[in-house]
Amino acid sequence: MSNINWKTKAMVLGTLIGALIGLGAATLFTRNADKNSNGQAPEVSTAEALGLAISIIGLVRGIASLADGKSGKSKKK
Repeated sequence: MSNINWKTKAMVLGTLIGALIGLGAATLFTRNADKNSNGQAPEVSTAEALGLAISIIGLVRGIASLADGKSGKSKKK
């Protein structure tokens, strides 16, 4: 039962943090769009979206690797 407890806490906390970061990113995006394009919807190129997606995948992989206990540093034996 204790395994489910910490897993549930991790899922809830991850969801809340992700939602807050997403809300913050959307707020910054819309604020900059209002400033720079006079309220018009900004045009996002495919290359920009692809670069952002690759960055997000890298971030998620980095977070997932935290559970491995391996960092980029070599450990002493």
